[in-house]
Amino acid sequence: MKAMVLVAQRQPLRLARIARPEPSAGEVLLKVKACGVCRTDLHIADGDLKSPKLPLVLGHEIVGVVVATGSRVKGFVLGQRVGVPWLGHTCGHCRYCESQRENLCDEAGFTGYTRDGGFAEYTVADPRFCLALPDSYSDASAAPLLCAGLIGYRGLVASGDAQRIGIYGFGAAAHIITQVARWQGREVFAFTRPGDTSGQDFARELGAVWAGVSGEAPPAPLDAAIIFAPAGELVPEALRRIAKGGTVVCAGIHMSDIPQFSYSLLWGERKVCSLANLTRRDGEAFMDIAPRAGVKTEVETFPLEFANQAMQRLRSGQVRGAAVLVMPD
Repeated sequence: MKAMVLVAQRQPLRLARIARPEPSAGEVLLKVKACGVCRTDLHIADGDLKSPKLPLVLGHEIVGVVVATGSRVKGFVLGQRVGVPWLGHTCGHCRYCESQRENLCDEAGFTGYTRDGGFAEYTVADPRFCLALPDSYSDASAAPLLCAGLIGYRGLVASGDAQRIGIYGFGAAAHIITQVARWQGREVFAFTRPGDTSGQDFARELGAVWAGVSGEAPPAPLDAAIIFAPAGELVPEALRRIAKGGTVVCAGIHMSDIPQFSYSLLWGERKVCSLANLTRRDGEAFMDIAPRAGVKTEVETFPLEFANQAMQRLRSGQVRGAAVLVMPD
């Protein structure tokens, strides 16, 4: 089968023909239909996230159809469409798994990081961590829901009942969760990097009540802020913009160092929290909400062989919405 393979970090992916994987007794074999390109893929390829499985097939926003099942797999039929997210496996018996915090499992396996992912024609997956996808989404439009949508949803939940929400970094996750927040009746304030007027326009099109540059003061104090950009300097900046009792949610898997800041920014029962991966309950809840909220994903599609070009466009901030690799029928 064809796959785009990461042989070493800080090197481009290589187009290769590798053996099609065979499912173990507890796995399903999927024919990949589409796979989103996520900023986490950049962090892995660029060396920000250490010790990936190498060689590695990246990709953890996988939409595929079941073409074979292992002998122990129950409840899946050939031709069934499923989604495969970042969290690909957990031990199931540690204190985190047993307390519905499986996203913190120390023995977790991650799709496209410690397990081969979806930048390929076929992949295998643990069926316990495959998600049912809403029928109303095409393969390409469903792919960003599986990480950008899920981490955005978890960030929105972490913000509690905040009415005014600031979003720092208006990419794939932000464009999805803005739609959910607006459906819930919340106000969204979008912050972009300097010069990104197209991102600000995009945010307004999706219902943001205000859009400006990171570092600007919004027209009203925020109740919460969600940081998707991997820039640690945005943490004290967001703290300056939230009201007392507010929460700053760091939603990325990687962030540059957070600079020292005065305790006065945190005082007043302000909080800073991080997000770690997702749980299957997050996935099930969000896949129910997305179509009811009328979420529409904006995607730019690329053939599998153009994965490096897709990653570079994402790296340079040229993608409006999400980048998705699509496989030929």
